[in-house]
Amino acid sequence: MEENVCPKCGSPLTDIIETPNGRRLQRCSAGEWDPKTKKTEGCDYIKWLPVEPKVLDEKCPKCGSALVLQFTRFGKKMKKCSAGEWDPNTKKVIGCDFVEWVNGTTEPLDEDCPQCGAKLVLYTTANGKQMKKCSTAGWDKEKRKATGCTYVEWLKKAPQVKEDSGGEEFLPPEPKE
Repeated sequence: MEENVCPKCGSPLTDIIETPNGRRLQRCSAGEWDPKTKKTEGCDYIKWLPVEPKVLDEKCPKCGSALVLQFTRFGKKMKKCSAGEWDPNTKKVIGCDFVEWVNGTTEPLDEDCPQCGAKLVLYTTANGKQMKKCSTAGWDKEKRKATGCTYVEWLKKAPQVKEDSGGEEFLPPEPKE
């Protein structure tokens, strides 16, 4: 079967489309995403493409090799050592096993927490959602319980002015984990 042909209906696949969070896909040209009904009209075949690892300007704290930014098949981000490799047969890492999951970023703010008076931080999730939270907030993994102040304020994205889309294609929801 040809690589750029839909296996369901034989129509050609579209050019590669990149989602806002970095995933790439091709869809059947005989199908179209309807943002109103949130369904695909016509052929619903979607080919999700693997995201290639990106070499970072950071060194592994264990062995000094370059770190790479890699995505799991479910879209989670991680920094891992380029000298490590997963062996699917033994289900173990061969070489350096350093991995750091990228969950989000934290930036200090010049605002005081309304609950306890400590400084607030701006936390951005890996998916781009933002919240203001108390800098004393934490998480006890063993007890599975929040620690410190529990103040959180989720921020809404500024409404975007929608101009003529000029043929902009709306994307289907990504596969669930």
